[in-house]
Amino acid sequence: MTSAMNSAIQSTTRTMLNDPHAGISPLLAGAPLSSATYALVLVHGRGGSAESMVPLAKSAGAIDGAIIAPRAADGSWYPDRFLAPVERNEPWLTSALASVDCAARSAVAAGVPLERIIIAGFSQGACLSLEYVARNPARYGGVAALAGALIGSDAGARALGTALAGTPVLLACGDQDAHIPEARVRSAGAAFLAAGASVDVRIYEGLGHTILEDQVDALRAMIDAVRGSVAAVQG
Repeated sequence: MTSAMNSAIQSTTRTMLNDPHAGISPLLAGAPLSSATYALVLVHGRGGSAESMVPLAKSAGAIDGAIIAPRAADGSWYPDRFLAPVERNEPWLTSALASVDCAARSAVAAGVPLERIIIAGFSQGACLSLEYVARNPARYGGVAALAGALIGSDAGARALGTALAGTPVLLACGDQDAHIPEARVRSAGAAFLAAGASVDVRIYEGLGHTILEDQVDALRAMIDAVRGSVAAVQG
């Protein structure tokens, strides 16, 4: 093996270890980014796939928006539970947040402003979506966390500032969800409300770790609101 080949292998290994999700292209669906007036960044859960998120968007009526669905290495964004101390999920968590950021920035670069970008996720993807917006506060088109909460052992005590400026935030989860404690969903809702978001917390009695039609309807309403804002500007 030549020294150049060995160096390349070592460089690739370091990248995989320090930035495990780097270089993985997202799934692009829906309207082309070059012509889309709004976009959805869809973040899959542990063991899920980017492809599994597209039917959710279509069920919610996002037939005329761009869909960007990041892909996690080996189907998982971070190894431990979202309730674990943040350091136990590094460097995967930082790499995962960068993947979401790359998706959002690609939409902005194509001419879709943040206020027309909805970030939505399920399970691990819901936690990651909330964490991304908490760390990158702005006026987004919306945030939909389906069975998720803020990441970290002390996330319930976090202050997020006041920069969300009315961003619609949906937190929807079952009270029998074995992975997402109801208390953490409610504390995340309180944190986003204090940060200036327009928060809708929906706790479903007797529901486990899944998505109901009511959640799809709520996402549809979020999409319709963004679509309506586009029409108002164009009109």
